[in-house]
Amino acid sequence: MQLDQFRKYYNHTIHPELVRLDRKRMRFIRLLLIAVLLFAAVVVFEIYVRIFVLSLLLMLILGVYMSFVIYRMRKFIREFKPHVVRLVLDFIDDQPLFGELEYKPKGKIPFNRFLSSGIFSLGEAVYEGEDYITGRIGDIEFEMCELLVRETSRVRARLDDVFKGIFIHAVFRHPARGRLLVLPRDEMPLMTESLRNLVANGGQCLDDHIPEEEFLGRFTVYGTRDARLSALLPQELREFLTQYRRQSKIYLSIIG
Repeated sequence: MQLDQFRKYYNHTIHPELVRLDRKRMRFIRLLLIAVLLFAAVVVFEIYVRIFVLSLLLMLILGVYMSFVIYRMRKFIREFKPHVVRLVLDFIDDQPLFGELEYKPKGKIPFNRFLSSGIFSLGEAVYEGEDYITGRIGDIEFEMCELLVRETSRVRARLDDVFKGIFIHAVFRHPARGRLLVLPRDEMPLMTESLRNLVANGGQCLDDHIPEEEFLGRFTVYGTRDARLSALLPQELREFLTQYRRQSKIYLSIIG
């Protein structure tokens, strides 16, 4: 995917649509402002004229008008992001190696698939998701969505965030053997149960087999005995993870 191609697509397709949507948004704001001014006018009218039936009729008409404007605004807000996301996916669809992408604004990856990654160990949890996308890149089938996962705090009567971000699940046609977990080192206290489960199934720490000090300063790696680091976690991938971790959190689970 070429950046200059996307820039042209943005200028010719996405940007004009964003301008149109922004004008529509401003129109709704003006309509809502008019409704507020009319409401104030009706109040003043009631104070000076004191005709209850007429004032009530005007209030009912104004209420219907405001309800209509608010309904249209909410519909616009609900449809705004899905509309823009579909424009971006239309561009990606036309690129080499990409299969047809499907987008469901209210969809999400199933909870049991989230747990099968082995990154998080949860009991009952509040599991919310949106912006579900499925597709294919070459021979790799993938699905992704935005998730918010919370569980009851063990020390306070509240919900603690477990995961908040983009969760990606990919299936390789020729998966490698073994299982691997790459976890942020500063998240280790929260990953005790996940690591215990992996160790109970033959996992062990593989940090001694990784030469990059910066990578080890940011991540720890656990894997089963049959996991080949050269195949599952090559140097290029380690460099990418290190660079990405400078800006944000990232977890990686590979199951062969």
